[in-house]
Amino acid sequence: MTSSEFTADIAPARLTVGIVSAGRVGTAVGEALERVGHVVVACSAVSADPVQRATTRLPDTEILPVDEVARRAELLVLAVPDTELASIASGLASTGAVAPGKLVVHTSGANGISVLAPLTALGAIPLAIHPAMTFTGEAEDTDRLSSACFGITAADEIGYAVAQALVLELGGEPVHVAEENRVLYHAALAHGSNHLVTVIADAIDALGVALDGPGFPGIDTDPNTPVRVLAPLVTAALENALRRGRSALTGPVARGDLVAVEAHLATLAKVDPGIAAEYRALALRAATKIGSNSELVEFLEGER
Repeated sequence: MTSSEFTADIAPARLTVGIVSAGRVGTAVGEALERVGHVVVACSAVSADPVQRATTRLPDTEILPVDEVARRAELLVLAVPDTELASIASGLASTGAVAPGKLVVHTSGANGISVLAPLTALGAIPLAIHPAMTFTGEAEDTDRLSSACFGITAADEIGYAVAQALVLELGGEPVHVAEENRVLYHAALAHGSNHLVTVIADAIDALGVALDGPGFPGIDTDPNTPVRVLAPLVTAALENALRRGRSALTGPVARGDLVAVEAHLATLAKVDPGIAAEYRALALRAATKIGSNSELVEFLEGER
């Protein structure tokens, strides 16, 4: 048997796919599945943006009610907000649209397969497959899926095998997440990505104030300058942190420089007390974790 024949033998079967709904995640996942040979036969879309997204990026896919999407699909992808997932699962269970043996996947990070219990009780195969990336709603989302990790949770070895096969087929990396650890998994991702956005945006705001001085005669201030100044520094810091963890920390907290930290907090408070509070909290966390000098830790704790 040749290597190509072996690959063909183990390749996942082509599936008819239904997407609920054609939001940013659902459209990207549907488009990625079509690229590897599956057929997205139906999707749900109610508001203008999902309808436009579906007709543009899944042009051969019918837009149908949720229960009809479920009836037509062998693989049903529930790409809905976390707050809607339980009600969608319960509603579909009541329609009889989900037959035994149907693969039902949701893309929520915080939920495992227990949220799909009403469908599992009908004989569906529940899978939680979460792409660990952000989605812009643009076509490049689909390309980025091929380099993403996917947090997968299933009920048994067969479910895990199916989930792994789907992720590998898309070019992604499957990562097992235990049912009881889904919230922690999601919290870690949110803390690392969402809060990073807040910190960077606040740093840009503060730097914008710092650069908004009299300057030099005849030279206009470029509003993008704070981003250009900050970008190389934060890019290097992120890369170093991903490679080296806490040992990548530099700056006044790493040095135990109480005078510099006091000055930073005083000047940030004049710009925005919220940024100063954020700086204090993160500096305290960093100082505590690296075992910085007690005087700095006590100051950040507000004890002096």
